Amino acid sequence: MRKGLRRPAKEPRAWQRMLSGRRLDLLDPSPMDIEIEDIAHGLARVARWNGQTTGEHPFSVAQHSVVVEEIVAHIRPGVEPRWRLAALLHDASEYVIGDMISPFKAALGVDYRTFEERLESAIHTRFGLPARTPTTVKALIKRADRACAFFEATQLAGFSHAESLAFFDAPPAGYTLKIDPLPPAQAQARYIQRYNVLSEAAGYQSTPSAFDTE
Repeated sequence: MRKGLRRPAKEPRAWQRMLSGRRLDLLDPSPMDIEIEDIAHGLARVARWNGQTTGEHPFSVAQHSVVVEEIVAHIRPGVEPRWRLAALLHDASEYVIGDMISPFKAALGVDYRTFEERLESAIHTRFGLPARTPTTVKALIKRADRACAFFEATQLAGFSHAESLAFFDAPPAGYTLKIDPLPPAQAQARYIQRYNVLSEAAGYQSTPSAFDTE
């Protein structure tokens, strides 16, 4: 190389390789690079409460998501399968970005929120849902999410009943939950099973997966 000439700066890697073989562009995620198997695998290994919970296993985001979908159906019996699917996928972006507690998300500000929303939109598009969840449905899912957090806080994360009521509100009437954190493989399998049931019930035609061999 001649003196004074410099190699062009190498662009930093902005994609993540998934076990499916997909390369997901983190700055501009494509729906075609998103697989439910990757999501389930990742979420089953992401711990709620940053792992600060009791028990032999962490309480995974995958298991949390299955419970939230169940609570949504309890709050609003007869809710459309597609919105139950949206509930199951409500934290799906965390298979890439991890589970950050709400105060830290607020501290990171708008850029984090923009990234999270972009990834969520790509995930919804991949699995047949509207890119943006209707406000009323989002509120329903948020209510179920907070109810699940109430049970997690009191049973696993060391919160008192009063603290949990102050931070997360009371769970819906008639719904009880005894949490038993599952090993990752079981949480992963349960998440996939719920996805298959809800996707079929919603009448969505599955897009071929990178895992398909035929």
